[in-house]
Amino acid sequence: MAFAFTLPEGEDTDYNGSYDVYETKETACEDEGIGLQTFNAVFQPLLYSLIFLLGVAGNGLMITILLRRWHLLRITEIYLLHLALADLMLLFTFPFDIVDSATGWLMGEFLCRLMGLMKNLNFRCGSFLLACIGFDRYLAIVHAIPSMQSRRPRTVHLTCVTLWLVCLGLSVPNAVFLSVRKEATNSSRLSCSNHLYGINGNNWVLTNRIFDHLCFFLPLAVMCYCYTAVVVTLCNSQKSQSKQGAIRLALLVTLVFFFCWLPYNITLIIETMVDLRAIGYTSCSSYFLLRPALDVTKSLGLSHCCLNPFLYAFVGVRFRNELIKLLCRLGCSRVCLPFIRTQSHSQASVSDGATNTSTIHI
Repeated sequence: MAFAFTLPEGEDTDYNGSYDVYETKETACEDEGIGLQTFNAVFQPLLYSLIFLLGVAGNGLMITILLRRWHLLRITEIYLLHLALADLMLLFTFPFDIVDSATGWLMGEFLCRLMGLMKNLNFRCGSFLLACIGFDRYLAIVHAIPSMQSRRPRTVHLTCVTLWLVCLGLSVPNAVFLSVRKEATNSSRLSCSNHLYGINGNNWVLTNRIFDHLCFFLPLAVMCYCYTAVVVTLCNSQKSQSKQGAIRLALLVTLVFFFCWLPYNITLIIETMVDLRAIGYTSCSSYFLLRPALDVTKSLGLSHCCLNPFLYAFVGVRFRNELIKLLCRLGCSRVCLPFIRTQSHSQASVSDGATNTSTIHI
Protein backbone atom coordinates (compact mmCIF):
# COMPACT_ATOMS: atom_id res chain seq x y z
CA MET A 1 0.00 0.00 0.00
CA ALA A 2 1.31 3.43 -0.89
CA PHE A 3 2.06 5.89 1.89
CA ALA A 4 1.32 9.56 1.68
CA PHE A 5 1.84 11.94 4.58
CA THR A 6 1.30 15.68 4.73
CA LEU A 7 2.49 17.70 7.70
CA PRO A 8 -0.15 19.94 9.30
CA GLU A 9 -0.19 23.57 8.27
CA GLY A 10 -2.50 26.46 9.07
CA GLU A 11 -6.16 25.66 9.58
CA ASP A 12 -5.90 22.10 8.27
CA THR A 13 -4.49 20.87 11.55
CA ASP A 14 -6.40 19.16 14.35
CA TYR A 15 -4.94 18.97 17.83
CA ASN A 16 -6.73 17.38 20.76
CA GLY A 17 -5.77 19.35 23.85
CA SER A 18 -2.39 19.23 25.53
CA TYR A 19 -2.07 15.46 25.58
CA ASP A 20 -3.07 14.38 22.09
CA VAL A 21 -1.37 14.78 18.74
CA TYR A 22 -1.98 16.04 15.26
CA GLU A 23 -4.39 14.14 13.07
CA THR A 24 -3.19 14.38 9.48
CA LYS A 25 -5.72 14.44 6.68
CA GLU A 26 -3.82 13.20 3.68
CA THR A 27 -2.79 9.59 4.14
CA ALA A 28 -3.31 6.43 2.15
CA CYS A 29 -3.09 4.21 5.24
CA GLU A 30 -6.84 4.00 5.75
CA ASP A 31 -6.97 0.30 6.64
CA GLU A 32 -4.45 0.69 9.45
CA GLY A 33 -6.29 3.80 10.62
CA ILE A 34 -9.35 1.68 11.36
CA GLY A 35 -7.22 -0.51 13.62
CA LEU A 36 -5.98 2.60 15.42
CA GLN A 37 -9.54 3.75 16.10
CA THR A 38 -10.37 0.34 17.56
CA PHE A 39 -7.27 0.52 19.76
CA ASN A 40 -8.29 3.93 21.14
CA ALA A 41 -11.92 2.91 21.65
CA VAL A 42 -10.98 -0.18 23.71
CA PHE A 43 -7.66 0.54 25.45
CA GLN A 44 -8.14 4.12 26.59
CA PRO A 45 -11.60 3.78 28.22
CA LEU A 46 -10.55 0.70 30.21
CA LEU A 47 -7.30 2.15 31.49
CA TYR A 48 -8.77 5.58 32.21
CA SER A 49 -11.65 3.99 34.12
CA LEU A 50 -9.21 2.06 36.33
CA ILE A 51 -7.05 5.14 36.99
CA PHE A 52 -10.18 7.20 37.70
CA LEU A 53 -11.57 4.77 40.28
CA LEU A 54 -8.27 4.27 42.11
CA GLY A 55 -7.37 7.96 41.97
CA VAL A 56 -10.71 9.28 43.20
CA ALA A 57 -10.73 6.78 46.08
CA GLY A 58 -7.13 7.47 47.13
CA ASN A 59 -7.15 11.26 46.76
CA GLY A 60 -10.66 11.53 48.19
CA LEU A 61 -9.61 9.68 51.33
CA MET A 62 -6.46 11.78 51.66
CA ILE A 63 -8.43 15.04 51.39
CA THR A 64 -10.97 13.77 53.92
CA ILE A 65 -8.27 12.85 56.44
CA LEU A 66 -6.46 16.18 56.02
CA LEU A 67 -9.61 18.28 56.31
CA ARG A 68 -10.56 16.49 59.55
CA ARG A 69 -7.67 18.32 61.23
CA TRP A 70 -7.50 21.42 59.07
CA HIS A 71 -6.17 23.68 61.84
CA LEU A 72 -3.47 21.18 62.83
CA LEU A 73 -1.94 20.58 59.41
CA ARG A 74 1.83 20.43 59.23
CA ILE A 75 3.84 22.09 56.49
CA THR A 76 4.11 19.15 54.12
CA GLU A 77 0.49 18.21 54.76
CA ILE A 78 -0.58 21.58 53.34
CA TYR A 79 1.26 20.75 50.13
CA LEU A 80 -0.33 17.28 50.19
CA LEU A 81 -3.79 18.81 50.43
CA HIS A 82 -3.19 20.99 47.37
CA LEU A 83 -1.62 18.04 45.53
CA ALA A 84 -4.62 15.82 46.22
CA LEU A 85 -6.96 18.59 45.06
CA ALA A 86 -5.01 19.03 41.81
CA ASP A 87 -4.98 15.27 41.17
CA LEU A 88 -8.69 14.98 41.93
CA MET A 89 -9.59 17.81 39.56
CA LEU A 90 -7.46 16.21 36.85
CA LEU A 91 -9.19 12.87 37.42
CA PHE A 92 -12.60 14.49 36.98
CA THR A 93 -11.70 15.17 33.34
CA PHE A 94 -11.28 11.43 32.68
CA PRO A 95 -15.00 10.62 32.17
CA PHE A 96 -15.12 13.25 29.42
CA ASP A 97 -12.09 11.67 27.74
CA ILE A 98 -13.67 8.22 28.00
CA VAL A 99 -16.88 9.40 26.32
CA ASP A 100 -14.87 11.33 23.72
CA SER A 101 -12.82 8.27 22.75
CA ALA A 102 -15.97 6.18 22.33
CA THR A 103 -18.42 8.54 20.64
CA GLY A 104 -16.61 11.80 19.88
CA TRP A 105 -17.09 15.09 21.72
CA LEU A 106 -20.76 15.54 22.66
CA MET A 107 -20.50 18.02 25.54
CA GLY A 108 -20.42 21.31 23.67
CA GLU A 109 -18.01 24.23 23.27
CA PHE A 110 -17.94 25.43 26.89
CA LEU A 111 -17.02 22.06 28.41
CA CYS A 112 -14.48 21.51 25.64
CA ARG A 113 -12.60 24.64 26.71
CA LEU A 114 -13.13 24.04 30.42
CA MET A 115 -11.74 20.49 30.25
CA GLY A 116 -8.72 21.70 28.27
CA LEU A 117 -8.07 24.36 30.90
CA MET A 118 -8.43 21.90 33.80
CA LYS A 119 -6.10 19.35 32.23
CA ASN A 120 -3.27 21.82 31.79
CA LEU A 121 -3.84 23.62 35.09
CA ASN A 122 -3.95 20.57 37.35
CA PHE A 123 -1.22 18.63 35.56
CA ARG A 124 1.21 21.53 35.84
CA CYS A 125 0.26 22.50 39.35
CA GLY A 126 0.54 18.89 40.52
CA SER A 127 4.05 18.55 39.07
CA PHE A 128 5.31 21.71 40.74
CA LEU A 129 3.68 20.76 44.05
CA LEU A 130 5.75 17.56 43.97
CA ALA A 131 8.85 19.73 43.59
CA CYS A 132 7.67 21.90 46.51
CA ILE A 133 7.29 18.81 48.71
CA GLY A 134 10.83 17.73 47.83
CA PHE A 135 12.19 21.22 48.53
CA ASP A 136 10.34 21.34 51.86
CA ARG A 137 11.89 18.02 52.89
CA TYR A 138 15.27 19.41 51.85
CA LEU A 139 14.83 22.45 54.08
CA ALA A 140 13.48 20.41 57.01
CA ILE A 141 16.37 17.92 57.05
CA VAL A 142 19.40 19.55 55.42
CA HIS A 143 18.76 23.08 56.75
CA ALA A 144 16.54 22.30 59.72
CA ILE A 145 17.41 25.26 61.97
CA PRO A 146 17.87 28.07 59.38
CA SER A 147 14.59 27.15 57.63
CA MET A 148 12.41 27.37 60.74
CA GLN A 149 11.39 30.95 59.97
CA SER A 150 10.47 30.32 56.33
CA ARG A 151 8.65 27.02 56.89
CA ARG A 152 5.45 28.48 58.29
CA PRO A 153 1.84 27.63 57.33
CA ARG A 154 1.11 31.17 56.11
CA THR A 155 4.14 31.12 53.82
CA VAL A 156 3.19 27.70 52.46
CA HIS A 157 -0.40 28.76 51.76
CA LEU A 158 0.88 31.86 49.95
CA THR A 159 3.28 29.72 47.91
CA CYS A 160 0.48 27.35 46.88
CA VAL A 161 -1.87 30.19 45.87
CA THR A 162 0.90 31.80 43.81
CA LEU A 163 1.62 28.47 42.14
CA TRP A 164 -2.04 27.98 41.23
CA LEU A 165 -2.23 31.48 39.70
CA VAL A 166 0.95 31.02 37.64
CA CYS A 167 -0.23 27.65 36.30
CA LEU A 168 -3.63 29.18 35.52
CA GLY A 169 -1.96 31.90 33.48
CA LEU A 170 0.00 29.29 31.52
CA SER A 171 -3.15 27.23 30.90
CA VAL A 172 -5.63 29.90 29.77
CA PRO A 173 -4.40 29.94 26.12
CA ASN A 174 -5.34 26.28 25.80
CA ALA A 175 -8.98 27.19 26.44
CA VAL A 176 -8.79 30.07 23.96
CA PHE A 177 -7.65 27.91 21.03
CA LEU A 178 -9.90 24.92 21.70
CA SER A 179 -13.15 24.50 19.77
CA VAL A 180 -15.52 21.77 18.57
CA ARG A 181 -15.92 20.74 14.95
CA LYS A 182 -16.33 17.64 12.81
CA GLU A 183 -13.36 15.35 12.28
CA ALA A 184 -11.89 15.30 8.79
CA THR A 185 -11.82 11.50 8.69
CA ASN A 186 -15.39 11.08 9.97
CA SER A 187 -17.95 13.71 9.03
CA SER A 188 -20.41 12.54 11.70
CA ARG A 189 -17.95 12.61 14.63
CA LEU A 190 -17.10 15.79 16.56
CA SER A 191 -13.73 16.51 18.14
CA CYS A 192 -12.58 18.99 20.78
CA SER A 193 -9.36 20.28 19.26
CA ASN A 194 -7.19 23.32 18.57
CA HIS A 195 -9.05 24.43 15.46
CA LEU A 196 -9.09 28.19 15.98
CA TYR A 197 -6.77 30.96 14.76
CA GLY A 198 -4.92 28.93 12.12
CA ILE A 199 -1.14 29.10 12.42
CA ASN A 200 -1.37 30.77 15.84
CA GLY A 201 -3.21 27.71 17.12
CA ASN A 202 -0.45 25.50 15.73
CA ASN A 203 2.19 27.64 17.39
CA TRP A 204 0.38 27.30 20.72
CA VAL A 205 0.38 23.52 20.30
CA LEU A 206 4.17 23.49 20.04
CA THR A 207 4.51 26.04 22.88
CA ASN A 208 2.22 23.95 25.05
CA ARG A 209 4.44 20.93 24.47
CA ILE A 210 7.44 22.92 25.68
CA PHE A 211 5.51 23.79 28.85
CA ASP A 212 4.69 20.09 29.28
CA HIS A 213 8.39 19.22 29.09
CA LEU A 214 9.30 21.98 31.56
CA CYS A 215 6.63 20.70 33.96
CA PHE A 216 8.39 17.34 33.95
CA PHE A 217 12.10 18.07 33.72
CA LEU A 218 12.18 21.09 36.09
CA PRO A 219 10.35 19.37 38.98
CA LEU A 220 12.41 16.23 38.34
CA ALA A 221 15.64 18.23 38.62
CA VAL A 222 14.45 19.84 41.87
CA MET A 223 13.41 16.47 43.31
CA CYS A 224 16.68 14.81 42.31
CA TYR A 225 18.77 17.56 43.90
CA CYS A 226 16.72 17.87 47.09
CA TYR A 227 16.31 14.16 47.76
CA THR A 228 19.97 13.51 46.94
CA ALA A 229 20.95 16.10 49.54
CA VAL A 230 18.51 14.51 52.00
CA VAL A 231 19.96 11.04 51.42
CA VAL A 232 23.53 12.33 51.82
CA THR A 233 22.60 14.11 55.04
CA LEU A 234 20.94 11.02 56.47
CA CYS A 235 23.83 8.78 55.45
CA ASN A 236 26.31 11.06 57.23
CA SER A 237 24.25 11.01 60.41
CA GLN A 238 23.86 8.15 62.84
CA LYS A 239 22.35 5.17 61.01
CA SER A 240 19.07 3.70 62.16
CA GLN A 241 16.23 1.68 60.72
CA SER A 242 14.06 4.80 60.44
CA LYS A 243 16.71 6.63 58.43
CA GLN A 244 17.13 3.70 56.07
CA GLY A 245 13.38 3.69 55.51
CA ALA A 246 13.44 7.43 54.82
CA ILE A 247 16.20 6.99 52.25
CA ARG A 248 14.28 4.23 50.48
CA LEU A 249 11.17 6.41 50.44
CA ALA A 250 13.04 9.38 48.94
CA LEU A 251 14.42 7.18 46.17
CA LEU A 252 11.00 5.62 45.54
CA VAL A 253 9.27 9.01 45.22
CA THR A 254 11.79 10.23 42.63
CA LEU A 255 11.93 7.00 40.62
CA VAL A 256 8.15 6.64 40.38
CA PHE A 257 7.79 10.19 39.04
CA PHE A 258 10.66 9.56 36.62
CA PHE A 259 9.39 6.27 35.21
CA CYS A 260 5.77 7.43 34.98
CA TRP A 261 6.41 10.56 32.92
CA LEU A 262 9.70 9.98 31.08
CA PRO A 263 8.26 7.66 28.35
CA TYR A 264 5.55 10.19 27.47
CA ASN A 265 8.01 13.07 27.27
CA ILE A 266 10.35 11.09 25.03
CA THR A 267 7.46 10.13 22.73
CA LEU A 268 6.23 13.72 22.67
CA ILE A 269 9.71 14.94 21.68
CA ILE A 270 9.65 12.50 18.75
CA GLU A 271 6.23 13.80 17.70
CA THR A 272 7.46 17.38 17.87
CA MET A 273 10.48 16.55 15.71
CA VAL A 274 8.13 15.01 13.14
CA ASP A 275 5.93 18.11 13.12
CA LEU A 276 9.00 20.32 12.66
CA ARG A 277 10.18 18.04 9.81
CA ALA A 278 13.37 17.12 11.66
CA ILE A 279 12.47 13.48 11.07
CA GLY A 280 9.88 11.84 8.80
CA TYR A 281 7.76 8.73 8.47
CA THR A 282 8.97 6.02 6.11
CA SER A 283 5.94 3.71 6.18
CA CYS A 284 2.36 3.39 7.32
CA SER A 285 3.40 1.29 10.31
CA SER A 286 5.78 3.96 11.64
CA TYR A 287 3.04 6.59 11.30
CA PHE A 288 0.41 4.55 13.12
CA LEU A 289 2.79 3.34 15.85
CA LEU A 290 3.38 6.84 17.20
CA ARG A 291 -0.24 7.56 18.11
CA PRO A 292 -0.73 4.40 20.24
CA ALA A 293 2.67 5.07 21.80
CA LEU A 294 1.51 8.54 22.84
CA ASP A 295 -1.75 7.15 24.24
CA VAL A 296 -0.02 4.39 26.22
CA THR A 297 2.76 6.59 27.62
CA LYS A 298 0.27 9.36 28.44
CA SER A 299 -1.87 6.89 30.37
CA LEU A 300 1.22 5.70 32.25
CA GLY A 301 2.02 9.29 33.19
CA LEU A 302 -1.51 10.08 34.28
CA SER A 303 -1.53 6.99 36.48
CA HIS A 304 0.89 8.88 38.72
CA CYS A 305 -2.00 10.94 40.11
CA CYS A 306 -3.55 7.81 41.62
CA LEU A 307 -0.18 6.72 43.06
CA ASN A 308 0.50 9.98 44.90
CA PRO A 309 -1.73 9.19 47.95
CA PHE A 310 0.12 5.92 48.51
CA LEU A 311 3.57 7.47 48.03
CA TYR A 312 3.08 10.67 50.01
CA ALA A 313 0.46 9.87 52.63
CA PHE A 314 -0.69 6.32 53.27
CA VAL A 315 2.90 5.09 53.63
CA GLY A 316 3.08 7.05 56.91
CA VAL A 317 2.02 5.40 60.16
CA ARG A 318 -0.04 8.41 61.21
CA PHE A 319 -1.97 8.50 57.96
CA ARG A 320 -2.53 4.76 57.98
CA ASN A 321 -3.95 4.82 61.50
CA GLU A 322 -6.25 7.75 60.72
CA LEU A 323 -7.38 6.03 57.54
CA ILE A 324 -8.23 2.84 59.43
CA LYS A 325 -10.15 4.79 62.07
CA LEU A 326 -12.07 6.63 59.34
CA LEU A 327 -12.97 3.35 57.65
CA CYS A 328 -14.11 1.97 61.00
CA ARG A 329 -16.49 4.91 61.42
CA LEU A 330 -17.85 4.17 57.96
CA GLY A 331 -18.88 0.68 59.04
CA CYS A 332 -15.76 -1.41 58.41
CA SER A 333 -14.94 -1.97 62.08
CA ARG A 334 -14.75 -5.76 61.94
CA VAL A 335 -12.11 -5.59 59.24
CA CYS A 336 -10.23 -2.52 60.45
CA LEU A 337 -10.02 -2.88 64.23
CA PRO A 338 -7.41 -5.69 64.20
CA PHE A 339 -5.11 -3.45 62.15
CA ILE A 340 -5.22 -0.35 64.37
CA ARG A 341 -1.81 0.14 65.92
CA THR A 342 -0.14 2.83 67.94
CA GLN A 343 1.99 5.05 65.72
CA SER A 344 5.53 3.70 65.59
CA HIS A 345 8.41 6.14 66.03
CA SER A 346 10.75 3.89 64.10
CA GLN A 347 9.12 4.18 60.67
CA ALA A 348 9.43 6.91 58.06
CA SER A 349 6.50 9.15 57.21
CA VAL A 350 6.32 11.35 54.16
CA SER A 351 3.71 13.62 55.68
CA ASP A 352 5.39 14.76 58.90
CA GLY A 353 7.03 18.11 58.98
CA ALA A 354 10.05 17.83 61.29
CA THR A 355 12.86 15.54 62.29
CA ASN A 356 13.96 14.34 65.70
CA THR A 357 16.37 11.85 67.15
CA SER A 358 14.10 8.85 66.77
CA THR A 359 12.11 9.56 63.56
CA ILE A 360 13.12 10.76 60.12
CA HIS A 361 10.33 12.29 58.04
CA ILE A 362 10.65 12.71 54.26
